[in-house]
Amino acid sequence: MAIMPSSTDTTAGTRPTSPGTSGTPGAAAGAGSRRTTSGDRNAGRVETSRRLKAGQAMLSKLTLQRLESQLPWFRQMNSGDRGWVVLLANSGITSFIDWYRDPQAPLRVVTEIFNSAPRELVRSVSLQHTLQLLRVVVQVVEERVGDLAKPGEQAELKEAVLVYSREIAFAAADVYAKAAEARGSWDARLEAMVVDALVRGDSVEDLAGRAAAIGWRTDGSVHVLVGRAPRRTASRSIDDIRRAAQKWAEDALVGIHEDRLLIVLGGTSDIDAAAASLSHHFGPSDVVIGPEVSSLAEAGASATAAVWALRTAIARPATPRPVHATDLLPERAIAGDRRAVSELVSRFYEPLCAGNGQLLDTVSAYLEFGGSLETTAKSLEVHPNTVRYRLRKITDLIGVDPTEARAGFEVRIALVYGRLSQAGQLSELHNSSHVSPGLS
Repeated sequence: MAIMPSSTDTTAGTRPTSPGTSGTPGAAAGAGSRRTTSGDRNAGRVETSRRLKAGQAMLSKLTLQRLESQLPWFRQMNSGDRGWVVLLANSGITSFIDWYRDPQAPLRVVTEIFNSAPRELVRSVSLQHTLQLLRVVVQVVEERVGDLAKPGEQAELKEAVLVYSREIAFAAADVYAKAAEARGSWDARLEAMVVDALVRGDSVEDLAGRAAAIGWRTDGSVHVLVGRAPRRTASRSIDDIRRAAQKWAEDALVGIHEDRLLIVLGGTSDIDAAAASLSHHFGPSDVVIGPEVSSLAEAGASATAAVWALRTAIARPATPRPVHATDLLPERAIAGDRRAVSELVSRFYEPLCAGNGQLLDTVSAYLEFGGSLETTAKSLEVHPNTVRYRLRKITDLIGVDPTEARAGFEVRIALVYGRLSQAGQLSELHNSSHVSPGLS
C-alpha cells in the first residue's frame, strides 16, 4: 500500500503548498479568485450590518412584545426593573450589530452589558430568567434573518447569531457567578455582624435593620442554640452547619463568637428534634436551647438566656444535652442572671401568693421539712390528705410538681428570691453586686 506524504512531509526539501498557492499561473488565478470572494463576503457583511442597523428599532419593538407575551416574570416586575430589562435586551441587539460589523473585535461588550445593570437587578432577575431573555432576543433576530441579511448572506448571519448567543450566555453565567461569590462574602459578613449583635444584646431596632439586610424572611418564632464551638481540627465549615440548620427551619443563621457556636433558627416546628439533630455540630460540653421569641429582632433575649445557661450548666449534675435555658433558671439566678430571677418569681412565687396564701404556706412548709407530709400537716394543723390535695393544686397552678426533686429545688429558689423581692431587698442586692452579664 502506498503511503501518502503528510502535510508536514519535507522529503524533497521544499515547503509543502496548499492547493492554489504554487507559483503556477493557475495558482495565481486561484488566489485572485479567493481575494474576489473574500471581498464579496466583506461587502455582503457590510451591507447586512447596514440592514441590521436600519432594522434595530423594529427588532427592539418585536423583542419587547415577545417579552411581554412569553415571560410571566417580566410582566410582574415593577416599572423600574422592567426598564432595566428592556435596556439590557436592546443593549444585546446593539452589541450584536456592532460585533457583526467587526467580528475581530473582542466580545468584552457582552460582559459590559450585564455589568451596566444595577446590582439589585442581578438579585431580582435570576440567571435562568436572563437566559430566557437572551433566548427571546436570539429568536427575534433569527426569525428576521430573511429580511435583514443581504441575499446569499442568510446562512452566515444565522451562524453569527448562534456564535454570539453562545458567547453572551457564557458571559451572563460568569457575571452571575461573580455576583454570587461577592454576595456570599457580603452575606457572611452581615451574618457574623448579626450574631455578634445578638451576643452583645443590641437593641431591637438595630437587629431589625440587620435582619432586613440579610434577607431574613421568617415572621414566626425564633430560637437560638448555643454551645461550645467544635475543636478546630474537627470543625465542620460554617456552610455545612448552615445547610444542616436550614433543613429544620425556614431561616437559619450560624456564627462563632469567641469559643461559642450560635445557631439561630426561625420558623422551626419542632425545636427539640432540631436541637437534638444539630447537637453533633457543637463541640464538647453542653448545648442550650434559648427560649422562644417572636422575631429575629428579639432574638437577643433568647441568646442572652442561652449563654447564661451555658455558663451555669456545670452546676447541675447530669445536664441533658441539649437542655432548655428555662430548665436552668435556678443556676442562672444564683449566678446573677436578673432575667432568670424575674422569671422564677413570676412563674412560681407570684401565682402561689395569690388567694389566701394557703398554697404558698403549704409548699413552703413541705419543702422546709424535706417533703414529709406528716410533718407538713402537723405544722399547718391540717390532715395529711389536705396537704396532698393542696400539692396537686400547686402542680396544676405552676406547671411543675414540687414533690419531685428538681422541681422542688426550682420552687424553693423561687421562694427565696420572691421573699427578697417582696421585702425590697432584691434590687439592693442587684445594685451592690457587679456580676457580669455572662456574654463576654
